[in-house]
Amino acid sequence: MIVAFGDSLTTGFGADPGKSFPDFLQKDLDQAGLHWHVVNAGVSGNTTTDGVSRLPEALGYKPRVTIVEFGGNDGLRGLPIETTRANLEQIIRALRDAGSAVVLAGMTLPPNYGPDYVRGFEQVYKDLANKYKVARIPFLLEGVATHPNLMQRDGIHPTAEGNEIVATTVIRYLKPLLH
Repeated sequence: MIVAFGDSLTTGFGADPGKSFPDFLQKDLDQAGLHWHVVNAGVSGNTTTDGVSRLPEALGYKPRVTIVEFGGNDGLRGLPIETTRANLEQIIRALRDAGSAVVLAGMTLPPNYGPDYVRGFEQVYKDLANKYKVARIPFLLEGVATHPNLMQRDGIHPTAEGNEIVATTVIRYLKPLLH
């Protein structure tokens, strides 16, 4: 079982039902003949603190692989980077201790948050992936965020077409873990 554990980017906020990146990921795995079940455990608005509090839910699925997609809401709210780091570290450790491989979905922020904050925020994902030797997607919305036709009007959430591209990005980092 693969659990997509995250926030509104995981739930597919604003896209029609069945059009989240975990939905497209399931279709891609099925088409590739890979017999894995993807669970969408995303909750819109969640911060990394919410992710920590929902760890029992994620662990309850007994995932063999977990896609950890948190932090965007922390950054957009300007929360302390060290809080984001500590929470993501707790999530990664709990999942690994339970026997789940982890794919950490990296995130960035708009430039108006200032170069120091954005750089520090992005560094959290790099540092944790290196420390725990987990797969890291450098930027979950790679190839999507800079294309207005793939993003909803809010400029934060992908359209259904954007989510399909996100799934393609995720599967590149996920496939090596599916044995």
